[in-house]
Amino acid sequence: MFKEIFLRLMDLIFKPAEAWSSVSGEDGEHEAFLSRYIYPLAGMIALSAFVGVLFNRKEFDFVIALKSTIMAAVSSLGGFFLGACLLNELWRGMFNRAKDMKLCQFFTGYASAIMFLLEIVLSLLPEFFFLRILVLYTAYIIWEGAIPFMQVNENEQLKFTICASAVIMLSPFAVYFALFLLMPGMRF
Repeated sequence: MFKEIFLRLMDLIFKPAEAWSSVSGEDGEHEAFLSRYIYPLAGMIALSAFVGVLFNRKEFDFVIALKSTIMAAVSSLGGFFLGACLLNELWRGMFNRAKDMKLCQFFTGYASAIMFLLEIVLSLLPEFFFLRILVLYTAYIIWEGAIPFMQVNENEQLKFTICASAVIMLSPFAVYFALFLLMPGMRF
């Protein structure tokens, strides 16, 4: 299962046009997508956050490791679900299409591939913070998936890419920021 996830992530990052074409051809089940792609990725993000605190601090503090794990898991999963909900609302409001939460969740999950991978890598190697700039590559992944996966018209592709990129890239940050503000005990 993890090999499949890794290969899917690599395809979406390095060959997004081909990956979107193959994903759109699949007739995937929503529950299988969540349980075989999103939840294992969230688990890997949480595990990497825990291990990152273990290896990157001078002394191991279980409470800080647990806080880091919770913040990473909640911000990635919460960002995914918030992004999918907002994209679903934009899908109806700006593009006059019928709401389709499953489609928006599939799209958000696959479009977030580089964000998930960066979260794992930067939890383990925080000194490479400059890699955060690669999050902007998400916009290209969304651009490539707009027509084959979401069936967006060519004249709406740029508008969709800008809106979806803003929603998908800012949602995990919004959830993290809300946790930071509302739960002062989670600060470390």
